Amino acid sequence: MRFRNPPGSPPQTAGLKEFAPFFLRRALGRPPAPPAGHVLPEAEALEGLAKAGAESLTWLGHAAFLVRIGGKTILTDPYLTATAGPLPGLGPRRWAPPGLPIRSLPPIDAVLISHDHYDHLDARTIAALPGRESIAAIVPLGLGPFFRSRGYRDIRELGWHDETALGGVMVTALPAVHFSGRTPFDRNATLWAGFGIRSGRHHLFFAGDTGHGAVFRATGERHGPFSLAMVPIGAYEPSSIMRPVHCNPEEAVRLGRDIRASTIVAMHWGTVVLTDEPLLEPPGRFLAAGKEAGFRDSDLWVMRIGETRDLPR
Repeated sequence: MRFRNPPGSPPQTAGLKEFAPFFLRRALGRPPAPPAGHVLPEAEALEGLAKAGAESLTWLGHAAFLVRIGGKTILTDPYLTATAGPLPGLGPRRWAPPGLPIRSLPPIDAVLISHDHYDHLDARTIAALPGRESIAAIVPLGLGPFFRSRGYRDIRELGWHDETALGGVMVTALPAVHFSGRTPFDRNATLWAGFGIRSGRHHLFFAGDTGHGAVFRATGERHGPFSLAMVPIGAYEPSSIMRPVHCNPEEAVRLGRDIRASTIVAMHWGTVVLTDEPLLEPPGRFLAAGKEAGFRDSDLWVMRIGETRDLPR
């Protein structure tokens, strides 16, 4: 079985003429070091987490967040090691370290996985999480065996619009515009998804990895509104290759509007060098697009890696 994107999603039309020079640029590129303040020191990150309220959001870099909601601690797309690839040293290396190392994470109740790409589903992180026998792995269809082979017992495979409960927190798998595959031979053999995370006080949206498409307006009508949305703003150049699978900052804001989110949080930037745009370009474009779309400054979050903020009421 092979999965497909929702109707109305942008098609992939790029070919070898676009991909060959792109991969050559990526192999030869050497980015500068992250600027001061981009990543909080571990002690400061831990202090911020300790001082936050009971319901909070911590950005660990890329699409990895610690979400504390409804008495549960949820970890999204935990890529927390050095290389986004099948083996250490094989694949893109982190540009910026994680906001917290694995050893400093609080006890985790559940991991949410959007899809199986190495920068979102990191086998070394998944295998190293303490207490994984009691962690709920909430994953798209087809990813159950990956977790079962690594010692997870509570595995919940969801199709789009399926739900599962974590105590008083309801998690819903939602459509995304992307693809899957960890080798040349398993493309689209497992599903990709975003998630809704609902408690009595909050309704969060985690986009995972996605391009923009018509499906998000339908998602807002069926599942919205959302109090806060984590949306991907980076990995968008060249657009001839990336537009069908990643949002640029303006599209990320449009996605937030489509799903009827009150606050939008930038993610999927400033962590690992995947594409051609300048590493620090996405947040400026995100903030400008958000203001133009009518969001207040306080409702546009660009967090530092390791930063914790209380969830908005």
